[in-house]
Order: sequence, then structure tokens, then C-alpha cells
Amino acid sequence: MGKYSEEAKELLRLIGGKENIAAVSHCITRMRFVLNDPGKADVKKIEAMKIVKGSFTQAGQFQVIIGNAVADFYNDFVAISGVEGVSKDSLKQTAKQNQNIIQKLVSVLAEIFAPLIPAIITGGLILGFRNCIDSLYLFENGTKTLVEISTFWSGVDSFLWLIGEAIFHMLPVGICWSVTKKMGTTQMLGIVLGLTLVSGQLLNAYAVAGTAAADIPKWDFGFVKVDMIGYQAQVLPAMFAAFTLVYIEKFLRKYTPQVISMIVVPFFSLVLSVMAAHFILGPIGWKIGAVISAGVYWGITGPVKVIFAAVFGFIYAPLVITGLHHMSNAIDLQLISDYSGTMLWPMIALSNIAQGSAVLAMVFLQRKNAKAQEVNVPSTISCYLGVTEPAMFGVNLKYRFPFICAMTGSALAAIISVGTKTTATAIGVGGIPGILSIKPQYMPSFAVAMIVAIAVPFVLTTIVGLKRLDKDDLNGEEVEDNSGIAKDMTVNTDNKQQFRAFLDGKVITLKKLDDGVFSEGVLGEGLAIIPDNDELIAPCDGTVSLVIPDSRHAIGLTLYNGVEIMLHIGLDTVNMKGDGFKYFVENGQKVKQGDKLIKFDKDKIKKAGYVDTTVCVITNPNGKTMEFHTDISAKANETNLIEFK
Repeated sequence: MGKYSEEAKELLRLIGGKENIAAVSHCITRMRFVLNDPGKADVKKIEAMKIVKGSFTQAGQFQVIIGNAVADFYNDFVAISGVEGVSKDSLKQTAKQNQNIIQKLVSVLAEIFAPLIPAIITGGLILGFRNCIDSLYLFENGTKTLVEISTFWSGVDSFLWLIGEAIFHMLPVGICWSVTKKMGTTQMLGIVLGLTLVSGQLLNAYAVAGTAAADIPKWDFGFVKVDMIGYQAQVLPAMFAAFTLVYIEKFLRKYTPQVISMIVVPFFSLVLSVMAAHFILGPIGWKIGAVISAGVYWGITGPVKVIFAAVFGFIYAPLVITGLHHMSNAIDLQLISDYSGTMLWPMIALSNIAQGSAVLAMVFLQRKNAKAQEVNVPSTISCYLGVTEPAMFGVNLKYRFPFICAMTGSALAAIISVGTKTTATAIGVGGIPGILSIKPQYMPSFAVAMIVAIAVPFVLTTIVGLKRLDKDDLNGEEVEDNSGIAKDMTVNTDNKQQFRAFLDGKVITLKKLDDGVFSEGVLGEGLAIIPDNDELIAPCDGTVSLVIPDSRHAIGLTLYNGVEIMLHIGLDTVNMKGDGFKYFVENGQKVKQGDKLIKFDKDKIKKAGYVDTTVCVITNPNGKTMEFHTDISAKANETNLIEFK
């Protein structure tokens, strides 16, 4: 038996069993599942497991955050479940069965940019550092930069541009390579295609706007002339060209005889795709990219800029959950190419900071909860450094209110950022280090926006948390036999709390039922009520542990003291298939004494030929002895029916 065998068994059960797993893999911190029926996963109970730090669904995958022990947990899970693990690439392919067309497109875009992110982050840090030494006038009474007064730093500035230019100006090379890698075609052909888009023989893309049309160099084919224009830093032309190369190569591979494929396939694939890129796709991609960036730029700088900023700042974090945020990378890079900077990226960095600040508030609120701090503290640090996943999925979404508080702070910070025209020269550096990507003249305004992104979520989360978090959340103290009683509810731990009537009516013993199951105590001891009203309520504080969606005639509860009960409306009413029954609650929901559980139609039950006598059975007494009060008239939520001893 492995260290995590018991936890693995529990997760397997809650996820819907072996038959519900289409594929399973893991990454650095998460178990990744593709489920045949995602609805079978009991998310609330999964997140209640001690080893689980959160869960979410993205790109067709149900992902369970385990933490640093995920590798050992994965091994035990595979051994227990008998499900053979697959690679992450295979998992992604299988996950497509749960994706719609938009999700598939976003997934492709994400997979193209993912391998480029380390280089883009490096480039952003380099450009940010160069901003500090060649654009901040901090010397000789604010008249000179560090580069202007130091030969050494001037050399450093010049040398670092070698790397920055390679990353951003030559970006099409990386995009073409990444597309061919993802699509499984010849990566070297992708690299060559990318190089033809940024060749020194072409007019640099940054020089096109300042060059008269007559002075743009051209290829002259006699019957037609084609502009010799480069596509430095352009995203869409590179993507269009790369996918063209991919599909030409795949087509030629399929129909070219093997004996000549080594010559025919690469030659025609490359020549045709380069022609398509420069003659057709490049200009079209440039125009489309320009239209998109112009639209976004208008939103950020036009008459609706405050609304645009507030909406974008508020919804960016939810976009991260869906994966749609990957589209912002392409838009940011297009804005930088067209306008020498982006006002979108500062808002993204501020959103990261806001999520981290909400977790910082949870660090403060749960300072006495050692277990919670194991997740809170590292999540705060990583979030402030631009990695939001642990904070969002491990803390903020788990409690929900910190996520909303962070979104609110992000929206306010975004308004300040856009209102002051705060612009970044590069992307990739999120969180607090994002200030290095900001143009020097806007660093003060970004700093103000950062203060708002830190202060507002922290204050809001603290205020709301003091009202909503219970003692267990704050101090890490477990309530005896809670059995899943969750947050935001005051739990009575007094074993003498009254079990009150769940309906108005006459209380009878189970023996008086004309039923061979309930009356003989097969399912457990209990009592029943012949009802005068039609709304079943909770007799005690507890958690809904069983619902029957098809018939809606019964419900299971786990009470405050660990006792488990079932409330069953009528006898044989399962045959009504839900007609006349309505749930007010769902599985895993917390309820308080007196909360409405089910509404039922007494007339429909009678017309169907059944009785509406409602049974309460103690399915698990949890070691308690009980005294039942029967043969009395009861008033719902007032009359005491059972005493636990």
C-alpha cells in the first residue's frame, strides 16, 4: 500500500469510478483527468479532501490540485484505479472530446504560445531593465540617464538589445517553429519559413510606415510586382504562413510516393508556403492584426476607456479560468508592433497583483490556521511574481469571496492605469515585477495603480472574511464529527440540539407503516409524519448528502453530530418520476434547521394512488442513542421529535 492509497481510493470514488476516466496524467502540482461524464465528479467532496488544495476544469480537463506530492499521489492513484496513465500531450488530445469549437481554437492558441512564454518573459525583463538605465533621467539634476554617464552601462544597454531584438523582432521564427511542433510536421521548415518573414533583405516592418510607397522595394516578376516587406514582431502573418506550411506538407506527404518524398515534400512545402506568405497571407494577416489592435486601442483610449478598463480589469481573472486569456498575448504583441507599446498588459499585471492581495488577506485572517497557511503563503508569493494559478484555484475560488474582492480591486486599478495612459513596452512579466515592463514616464502611475490593486482586495477580503469565515476556517480547529459540514454556517456542537419536526402533522412509529422495508427497520430506526403541509424542512443543521434528481422524492442529510438520516416523502412515490416534487437544495449544500428542502404536491400523490406519509430513517446513528417522540401532533421547526444521547 502506498502512502496515498486511501486518498487515491477516495478520489477515484468521488470522480465517478474507473469507468468515468477517459485519460489521466499529472503535471507539477495537479492531477489531470479527462472524464467521460464530468457531471459525475462530486467537486465539493473532492475539494473537501485534506490532500486536495482545489480543483477546476479547463480545456476539457478536470484538474485536481495536489501540490508537491502529486507525483507520489499519481503513482498510488494509477495503482489503485488500474487506469494506465498517459502523457500530457495524449491527455490534451483526449480532452478535445469535451471541448466545443471555441475551446479547441483557444487551446490551439495556448499551445502555440506556451513554448514561447519563457523567451517572452526574458525579453520583457531585458527591455524593462534597459528602460531603467537608458530612459530614467536620474543623474545630473535629472538631465541624464545612467547610460549617458557610464561607458560600462552604455555597453550593457547595447549588448542586451541583441537578446531583446532576437526575441521580439524575430518572433515570427518562434511562432512558425511552435506551430509546426504542435502540428507534428517538420520543425526546421517552420524555422526557415519564419526566417523568410524577417530577412534582412526585406524592408523592416518598423520602417514601413515611414517609407513612401514608391520607395518600398519590390520583387518584379514582369507581370506582377510584390512588396518586399518584413513581418518583424507580427503574429497573425506568421501564424497564417505556418499553418499553410503545415497543411501543404501533410497533403504532399499523403499523396507523394515514398521514393521521392524526401525531395518533393520539403521543397514544394517551403516554396509554396513562402510564396503564399509574402504574396497573400502576410498582407492579409497584417491588415487583420491592425484592425484588431486598432479596435482594442480605441477601446483603451476612446470615449469608453473607463468602461473598457473596468470591464477588462474585472473579467480578466475569470478569463484565466476559461483559458481565453491566451488570446491577449497576440493582441498585446500586435499593439506593441503598431503603437510601440501596450496599455493592455499593465491591466493584466494588476489583475495578478489583485488576486495575490486577496490571498494576502487570507494569510492575515487565517494566521492561526497552520494548515491553511501552507497554501496561502506560497500562493501569495507566486501570485505577486505573476503566477496566479495556486492563488486562484487553491484559495480564492475555494472560498469565492476573495476572488470577487480581487476582481473588484483589479477593476479599480485598471481604471487608474488606463486613465493615466500607463503603457508597457513588453509583455510576459506579470505581478509586481511587471513594473519593469512599463515605460519610465508611466512607472509612477503604475505604482499608484499597484497600491490600489494591493489595498482594495486586501481590505474587502478582510471585511467580508471576518463575517463569512467560521472558527474552523480562521483557526484550523475541527468541529467534532463535522462530516462535511462546510463553511459559512454556524454549527451547533451541543449533542442535545433538538431534532425538530420536518413537517406539520401527526407523528407515528415506523411500525404503523404499510411497508415491509421501513416498518421492519431494514434501513434503520426512525419515525414518520402524516403531513398537513407540503414543504419538507431540515430538522437540524447539516449537509445534504443525497439527492435523487430523477424522482426528487427523498433526501439524505448528514447532521451536525455526524448522524446520517434519510427523509422519504410517501411510499412508492419513486414511481412518480419526479412529477409533483421540487428540490430547494443540491448535493453537498449546507442547510440550517428550518431550511426548505423539498416541496411536494399532495394532490398529485393522492391521484397517483400513493400516500404522502413522510418517513425519517436514521441510516447511520454514529454511535448515538436516540429517544423518539411519536403519537403526537407536530409543528414544523417547533416540535422536538428526537433526542440524541
